[in-house]
Amino acid sequence: MKNVLLPTDFSENSWNAIVYALNLFKETTCTFYLLHVNTMSYARVNNATYTNPINLIENEFTLPSKEKLRSVLKRISKAFPTNKKHHFFILPDHNFFIDSIRNHVLERQIDIIVMGTKGASGLKKVIVGSNAADVIKKVKCTTLVVPENAKFTGLDEVAFPTDYYLSFGVGLLKPIYELLQIHHSNLHVIHITNKPEELTMSQVDNRDLLQDYFSSFETTFHHLVNKKVENAIDCFVQSRGVKMVVMVAKNLNYFQQILFHSKIEDITYHIRIPFLVIHDT
Repeated sequence: MKNVLLPTDFSENSWNAIVYALNLFKETTCTFYLLHVNTMSYARVNNATYTNPINLIENEFTLPSKEKLRSVLKRISKAFPTNKKHHFFILPDHNFFIDSIRNHVLERQIDIIVMGTKGASGLKKVIVGSNAADVIKKVKCTTLVVPENAKFTGLDEVAFPTDYYLSFGVGLLKPIYELLQIHHSNLHVIHITNKPEELTMSQVDNRDLLQDYFSSFETTFHHLVNKKVENAIDCFVQSRGVKMVVMVAKNLNYFQQILFHSKIEDITYHIRIPFLVIHDT
């Protein structure tokens, strides 16, 4: 049984992420938790006429969220009417967004968070929305970020960029292993440098560990030379038909330029395919 947290703001982007998650885990027994976090507005609180704070919270925040979450459940039942492996619960909440995510990850023993991005439209031309970026950086839970236009079309090719400087424990690699196993995927481990260079002994050890751990799958190792990490990955993703990119949270400084560009001209593959960020357990 896998526990999946699906934060939603009731936008089409978050609906797209839900659809992606349901397809990704189509053959997996899952409990999905639909979460909407309603941040209290001081204006609404001050303008409210309730004398009892509990009534205020229930009527102004909880009940409207419940109704909208039930509407999402109805939409799911129409789109996916026959999957008996999936079970759903709704979680209306009023809190700071990250605090709410952390609390539910702990209380519900969440295995993975799946959430959408708002893409590169509007005034804030960013790749990862602020909520998704905060979850990736501040919540210690495997997180799958689904771009607004991404559609699930299988998971035959998965890319795993790494600098080989991190040692990999079984707990860290388990989410990747499970996805490869479920979808019979091929794994491409990518090492990128800005000039040709030999691996250190520790890097070789970490590469060999990956080779041993993923020996049950079709796993290939690639060394790419490019001054820009994102350009190298972009070219690789397009040439190999990669369906998902996996990154280790500890390596986010290395991949910061990939995830958090602000210039529209720098936006590349990540508006088309999802990326999975994994954390140490």
